[in-house]
Amino acid sequence: MAGLFAKLRPTNSSSSSLQSSSSMTSRLLYLLTILSVSLAVFAFVLQWRGGLPDPTTKWVNEYEPTEFRVVHGSKSVRLSSSGCVDDVLGQSRTSSFPYFRDWKFKFGSSSGSDLKPKISITTSTSAGLEQILPWLFYHKVIGVSNFFLFVEGKAASPNVSKVLESIQGVRVIYRTKELEDAQAKSRIWNETWLAGFFYQPCNYELFVKQTLNMEMAIVMARKAGVDWIIHLDTDELLHPAGASEYSLQRLLADLPEDVDMVIFPNYESSVERDDVKEPFSEVSMFKKNFDHLPKDTYFGNYKAATRGNPNYFLTYGNGKSAARIQDHLRPNGAHRWHNYMKSPKEIKLEEAAVLHYTYPKFSDLTSRRDRCGCKPTKEDVKKCFMLEFDRAAFIIASTLTEEEMLRWYREHVVWTDKALTRKLIKKGVLTRIYTPMGLKESGVFASAIASSNRDIIKEESLSSTGNRNASGYPHTTDTFPRKMGRILEPHATRKKLLEFNETDHPAIPPESPPGMDGIHLDKIPSEH
Repeated sequence: MAGLFAKLRPTNSSSSSLQSSSSMTSRLLYLLTILSVSLAVFAFVLQWRGGLPDPTTKWVNEYEPTEFRVVHGSKSVRLSSSGCVDDVLGQSRTSSFPYFRDWKFKFGSSSGSDLKPKISITTSTSAGLEQILPWLFYHKVIGVSNFFLFVEGKAASPNVSKVLESIQGVRVIYRTKELEDAQAKSRIWNETWLAGFFYQPCNYELFVKQTLNMEMAIVMARKAGVDWIIHLDTDELLHPAGASEYSLQRLLADLPEDVDMVIFPNYESSVERDDVKEPFSEVSMFKKNFDHLPKDTYFGNYKAATRGNPNYFLTYGNGKSAARIQDHLRPNGAHRWHNYMKSPKEIKLEEAAVLHYTYPKFSDLTSRRDRCGCKPTKEDVKKCFMLEFDRAAFIIASTLTEEEMLRWYREHVVWTDKALTRKLIKKGVLTRIYTPMGLKESGVFASAIASSNRDIIKEESLSSTGNRNASGYPHTTDTFPRKMGRILEPHATRKKLLEFNETDHPAIPPESPPGMDGIHLDKIPSEH
């Protein structure tokens, strides 16, 4: 037996081999365990996508719990004001843009000082949160750090302005007696370049008001250390195509240092339905600007693209512009900037554009009508509106029944002819731009709708007294645009330079694209 056990007992050599094998097995199991845990943590991080909460949701915690349900994609999303940012934004608290998975964006400090160049947008608006919040979010994503919002109407009401004032980088300015007194002292009233628009109603009055607001925004931008300033309406989105990345900062950073101003030609929305509710997320088709089309293509397809309307575009076609902040800068109407002391060097971008969502909703017909007290006659509307389509739309909205208006809207605004749409897309006159639609995938539209509904419910619990902006101006809830009172009474980036021939540089109004007047059709090949 002893001999048998002796044979079974491992030698020192075999014992060492067994221990080594056991050690390798343990290490392998340890590595596999670590790998599994690491993968689990990585998957959790990817699913959570946590990080910096969107500053546009900061205000949510201030409200009592209320539940809403809105349609988000194909699902009904539960939205709560209990303070959970994930509920309000859909599925994410990150400031990234889910439509573009690789996008990274830092909102930075409250002043946005880490953003270079530092860009500001100024606007005059009476819109609600459902329009302003997605507009703000989109421009924050592409690199805008400061917003100067001159608000009236719904935008100035306590339930809306409280939200706007809580967003970092946003300054809200109310139209008050103090503001009007300050603007009444502007040097603009003693100059001639804007005089052609003084003392006239509706769009002319709005044009003067926008210009005065832009003048004040320049001062605010300088104090905020801003490098560039842009004037946009809240139905317009900048489309920084042509930059090395989808970034307005990159686009402007790549410009030569001697460039003073940049023109963004506008593309006009071409809606394909008459029931659009959220234009930024539902409209993807746009008509390209004359400046971005070959001349033969533009005029060869002019009649087909116009579809019986007064012009190629329904409204304006001369784009919007950005100006480098510098001494003696002044506005030159809502579409341009100028300088008191020199002829600025101005370039026009051949890829980047302003996406103008023009009459995208049927309700836009009546909303424009309700903002103006002109008589619905051909002669009277000329005193109120600068562009032909606006005049026609005002008369239609003022004289027809809702059913007749809808029929007119379908004929003149909605693109129902699919064959024509395909033809003009093939020719390059129409184009698809899906970028802003990514906002809906990120949940920001669901958030905007929920926040708007929530604030309507809470409106009675908020008092307008005591609510003031940074300048100490109280709120005003007048309908926009109201009468101005005493003021009116007294390839990376391809570019082409513009020439300056005029000496007085009168304000540039909204202008229609080039028409067929004086064009010999027989000299332009028709594109079939």
